[in-house]
Amino acid sequence: MATAAPAVPTALAKLCRRFERWRNSHPGRLPIPEPLWASAVEAARAHGLFRTAQVLRLDYGKLKRLLAATPAAGRSASPPAFVELLAPPPAPVLAECVIELEGPRGKIRVQWKGTTAPDLAALSRALWEPVP
Repeated sequence: MATAAPAVPTALAKLCRRFERWRNSHPGRLPIPEPLWASAVEAARAHGLFRTAQVLRLDYGKLKRLLAATPAAGRSASPPAFVELLAPPPAPVLAECVIELEGPRGKIRVQWKGTTAPDLAALSRALWEPVP
């Protein structure tokens, strides 16, 4: 089953006729004038690069280079003067602690990550209090 070619938008068809008139009035291989290239770039921006190059019978590579080199309408050609970069929030730091206790009942070493001062105080009191 053959698929039908998509319809060419009116603006692109008008531009195609302009290109055909220019090609018919200039025998030989003369360079395409800048105003026609500028119109082709605007058409590529509106209708897509491949489709515009295909309909207007233009060199895809040259049209792509011109499109990349030409700023879009409403955008300035100069880069922004200031760009703010935001750093990601710092990861929470887990405190690490090593406790070595030696008492009358022996020796103990505790390595603990993510502790707070009240946790450590409660642990040391529990280890040092006499057994009832």
